[in-house]
Amino acid sequence: MSQLGFHFNMATCIGCRACQIACKDRNNSKVGVLYRKVYDMESGIYPNPRIDHFSLGCNHCAQPKCVANCPANALYKRAEDGIVMHDKAKCIGCKMCLWSCPYGVPQYKEDEGKAGKCDLCADLMAQGEEPACVGACVMRALNAGEIEELRKQYGNTADVKWLPSSGMTRPSLCITTKKR
Repeated sequence: MSQLGFHFNMATCIGCRACQIACKDRNNSKVGVLYRKVYDMESGIYPNPRIDHFSLGCNHCAQPKCVANCPANALYKRAEDGIVMHDKAKCIGCKMCLWSCPYGVPQYKEDEGKAGKCDLCADLMAQGEEPACVGACVMRALNAGEIEELRKQYGNTADVKWLPSSGMTRPSLCITTKKR
């Protein structure tokens, strides 16, 4: 089985939120529902404070807690590419996936009474296109593809101080934190 995932270059992200907006537009999400969110993380102390930006969507984890804890089997991991998918017809709106995901990625859609999440724009990827968030990134800080290839190219770290340990779910994510 192949495993698709994301590479995020924190060193080049400028926090413009184009990825967040593109995802919101692509999914026609209502106010307050974000399948990809950019966080601003402050660190350092005077005289060297800094702000880092972190773009987070579904990590399509190897061991997704959302899938394991969904009582309706509305969440599942596709065998052919490892994408964690959501079957809206099976979703009962219990919010267990929201509570189970250590990254806080699934979103509850009040108007539908159901959850929703990033599907890595699987329909676009099937046509050879890139996910909306990747295409919108003006700094090219986001990439999507075969996670092992991304890790070979960019490194194997999925741990930064603001995220839970990658050992919990084994996210299909690699992060660059320093300029090359």
